[in-house]
Amino acid sequence: MQTLADIPRHHASERPQSVALVFEDRETTYAELDRQSNRIANALLAEGLKPGARVAILAKNSDDFFKILFGAVKARAVLVPVNFRLAPPEVAFVVNDATAEVLFVDDAHAGLIAEIEAELKTVKRVVHLDGARDGWAAYGPWREAASDTDPDIDVLAEDVAIQMYTSGTTGLPKGAQITHGSFIYAIDIASRTMGQWSNKDVNLVCMPLFHIAGSEWGTIGLYNGARDIILPEVDAGQILHLIATERVTKVLFVPAVILFMLQHPNCGDTDFASLELVVYGASPIPLDLLAQAVGTLKCDFAQVYGLTETMGAITYLPPSDHDPKGSPRMKSCGYPMDGVEMKIVDADGVECEPGVVGEIACRTRQNMKGYWNQPEATARSIRDGWFYSGDAGYMDAEGFVYIHDRIKDMIVSGGENVYPAEVESALFKHDDIADVAVIGVPDDRWGEAVKAVVVRKEGSAVTEAEIQDFARASIAGYKVPKSVDFADALPRNPSGKILKRELRAPYWEGQDRQVH
Repeated sequence: MQTLADIPRHHASERPQSVALVFEDRETTYAELDRQSNRIANALLAEGLKPGARVAILAKNSDDFFKILFGAVKARAVLVPVNFRLAPPEVAFVVNDATAEVLFVDDAHAGLIAEIEAELKTVKRVVHLDGARDGWAAYGPWREAASDTDPDIDVLAEDVAIQMYTSGTTGLPKGAQITHGSFIYAIDIASRTMGQWSNKDVNLVCMPLFHIAGSEWGTIGLYNGARDIILPEVDAGQILHLIATERVTKVLFVPAVILFMLQHPNCGDTDFASLELVVYGASPIPLDLLAQAVGTLKCDFAQVYGLTETMGAITYLPPSDHDPKGSPRMKSCGYPMDGVEMKIVDADGVECEPGVVGEIACRTRQNMKGYWNQPEATARSIRDGWFYSGDAGYMDAEGFVYIHDRIKDMIVSGGENVYPAEVESALFKHDDIADVAVIGVPDDRWGEAVKAVVVRKEGSAVTEAEIQDFARASIAGYKVPKSVDFADALPRNPSGKILKRELRAPYWEGQDRQVH
């Protein structure tokens, strides 16, 4: 298989009646997945889409995501998944920046799109996934009116397949362009690294599909002819239920989800016998939580580290290096996966010695093509074939990678990336705020939590709750500060730059790493 378009074609030929997707009470075989994606491709072509056109989707997880993904790539278009947790202005920015021509939206977010529809400059067609709405196409009739014959358009490995938006250090998201070649290469490597995959696997997909973690994990299952069980969103009770009833073999979580499962009242009665492998990422797992999880789920655990720009995982800490009693390697995120070169460099780009902290860089076929319409940002991030991650860490003499800090100040809360610049930009608009800095602080539940340190304008008595409410109107809920501290002034260096490390220090005192 050379492109994503080949996945449904191959399995429709090899195992047409095997179930590819399960969503709530709906099952889709590989033959149906192939036919339905053909119809979507032809319907998109009928809208006048040319090669490279962008197609956006704003919806909770469902089987339709993969049908639309495969339909888009068969039409040689590019799918743009939009984070459904974003605030309306953020959604409008992403859709406009991508120049999306067709927008799929579910009922839960139809009101949001109706609110901003007049601002969507390039959208020619809105397709409502859950029924009819004045002026919009109803997904079912729109799809079924098209032919189920494969359009058989040549799709190239170097074509962009999916464009996923990452939060920006400047406050504006950037579209990371992932080619078919990068996507297929990444899921092939993952299939051979993360356990032994086969068409007998039952794969639970519950992480958001607008994240590379969710969309890649679901596509790994389909690449291998497995049965993908799709959950609309993370729900610990439903996860436990589906593991037992669907006989799930493989799952991917962030550590917070594992914690929620273990805390759920039904956990003790859940049958985990089918479960073979739990892969987790975004942050290391606390040893106490690992010990409890291993004792309860009785399966293998593995950690991955990666970014949207690297098409997901580039390091792997295998089950053999997971020791619930603790070991030095449990503090690492593993070693580079096959086909991934990694190095640690100092501020001058010189490679560091083992144990010395610097910026993590990688060279691999998984790396993105570049940021959409942002040549300067691309040039800063990709140099001589190496992607510079913005994460600080070190490598030991055996090649294991340890995350130490984030050079770009990014906060990871419950698996969601939050850039302080985005939050600071929103808060600076408040009339009572004279100065503000946003940092990540330790959080037992989410790994890190967003904190704002605010300097009030003279005479102001603005409260934490008022600041949070103000922020919520323009940025996604997970970016809103969970707490606000007030200060007379913020620490700055002689050139005026806020000393965030100094701000963070009291909250991270006693921690052996500056990120969770």
